[in-house]
Amino acid sequence: MQDLWRQSASDLAKRIASRQVSSAEVVEAHLARIEAVNPRVNALVKVLANDARTAAIEADRRVASGGLLGPLHGVPFTIKENIDVAGLPTTWGVPALANALAPLDAPVVERMRAAGGIPIARTNLPDMALRVHTDSSLHGLTRNPWNSRRTAGGSSGGEAVALAVGMSPIGLGNDIGGSLRSPASACGIATIRPSAGRVPDAGFVPAEDRLLAVQLMNVQGPMARCVADVRLGLQIIMGAHPRDPWSIDAPYLGRALSGPIRVAVVPAPPGGSVDPTVSHAVQRSADALADAGYDPVEACPPGYEEAVEVWARFIMGDYASVLDQLGPMMGSDGLAFLNAFNQAVPPLADTSAMSRLFAQRDGVARAWSGFLATHPLILTPTWTQLPFEHGFDVLTPEGALATKALIRPVVPANLLGLPSACVSAGRDAATGLPIGVLLTGQRFREDLCLEAAESVEARLGLQTPIDPTD
Repeated sequence: MQDLWRQSASDLAKRIASRQVSSAEVVEAHLARIEAVNPRVNALVKVLANDARTAAIEADRRVASGGLLGPLHGVPFTIKENIDVAGLPTTWGVPALANALAPLDAPVVERMRAAGGIPIARTNLPDMALRVHTDSSLHGLTRNPWNSRRTAGGSSGGEAVALAVGMSPIGLGNDIGGSLRSPASACGIATIRPSAGRVPDAGFVPAEDRLLAVQLMNVQGPMARCVADVRLGLQIIMGAHPRDPWSIDAPYLGRALSGPIRVAVVPAPPGGSVDPTVSHAVQRSADALADAGYDPVEACPPGYEEAVEVWARFIMGDYASVLDQLGPMMGSDGLAFLNAFNQAVPPLADTSAMSRLFAQRDGVARAWSGFLATHPLILTPTWTQLPFEHGFDVLTPEGALATKALIRPVVPANLLGLPSACVSAGRDAATGLPIGVLLTGQRFREDLCLEAAESVEARLGLQTPIDPTD
């Protein structure tokens, strides 16, 4: 029998429900895997072994009694440590919040539990989730299991690594500037940034009331080793919740589109250089989509560079209001990256400048909406370069600028509230690193994004979980 920690969340749920295996066995298999590999990657920062074992016993009792079972019944899952779990600290990766206990589960955790999922561990992130490299001043560095000298991405890097090495079959992260998709690409797994409002976003730490940039651009989302599990996770956590007044109920499936779906292919997004290996992965993905019945054409959405710049000015302009509070909480490297990024973005002079920026955002959104009407999907790299070596983003100002440039494909979806799925599209032969691509679509067409991502996965996806490299 295949090791239980190698199996998908969907398969584990089916096997538990049919009594082929117990939840207790599944949890123990993952706890053993955690003990074996986490010291090598530092992806998990708190293991909930006793609670998970107790929950597994109760899950098996429910199976034996013939009770109604949820779609993740008895399956363990992991949770990024900036998502509230009742009774546990929501640390955001910084010592100042090491004891900031959450009184309630975040809505997404609440829904995963209601589906039968069992929290098994919390995962690492950079300080205040404000870096694309997972190195926490509270918990230390998370290592990429494919190449230990390279970044695992961020800010949901601990989550991505935990999935890639088999310590968890499915997990929760979040994304305000690529924080789900960047580490998914770097670690060879799958995820989706849902449309704005699709999944409720609420928490108590550091505060219940959220900055405007967080309200409009941050999303909670599922991460897994395969697209099918990402789809399952999304359908579990989506929908309106009273704690997020802007969350909505919307059907998962949209209207059927006639004819082959046109995909705009952007192998080399404007605004900077692109590694040829990355561009080639996009072209291979386009070929896979063509073979699956899509209509890929090379075309770039209008105002691409403008969308990237408006995102940067919006997030940094809004975070400027709390930089004096964030600075003392952050470690030296996290603060260095934040300051370098901030200095590279033209500041907003006053509230009038913010109003003009929002008017500009509206124009970009309208242009992209028209483009998506004729190109329902957009295929791009996730990053324009391969994952960098540890510290590259903070050692020099040039490194910070290069990091800003390499993440540019992920941020238009944040600015415009669009769904954007990340799926692995192969590896770089020289470094062994995974290369992920994005499929971004019209608002609330996660179904189209994930269906196309599954076609790429079928042709180019990587076999995971893996054992970490040295």
